[in-house]
Amino acid sequence: MAFPAFIYSIWSNRFAFEAAPHPLPVIAAIERKKLVKTVIVVFSDPKSGSEEALGRVFNALFLAYELKEKQRDFDLVFQGAGVRWPAELAQPAHPAHALYEAVLDRIVACGGCADVFGAAGGLAPTGIDLVRDKSIPGTTGVLDLSRHLDAGHCLVTF
Repeated sequence: MAFPAFIYSIWSNRFAFEAAPHPLPVIAAIERKKLVKTVIVVFSDPKSGSEEALGRVFNALFLAYELKEKQRDFDLVFQGAGVRWPAELAQPAHPAHALYEAVLDRIVACGGCADVFGAAGGLAPTGIDLVRDKSIPGTTGVLDLSRHLDAGHCLVTF
């Protein structure tokens, strides 16, 4: 006996009714999809002064906010020149400050990047953890994004 199933196909990017031999594998597949951790990575540089850079960080913060509302597992990572953003976003007058505050508990930054881009001082008062889990020559250690890929996490970059 086949059971009707409402299945989302990532290949066709649509939902469809299909016949399934048993309803539990379909439910398990949908639940697994919900459990995948999302890692949002901000590389954009606030020093560029462009609206594009502001748009990128705003969209990253908005995605983080949406995932938090849905109680999904995620991290918001500031990497590369993006480590300069938290000092800017922490200012109450910044247009993205409220979104930043709403997801602050899920933000981490690359420690080696903070050193290289001169952002460690600006990050210190924010309380954001500086991650240095990968030794890279010439740095004090960087946040290893490849470990998220190894764990099957979804990376979204801005």
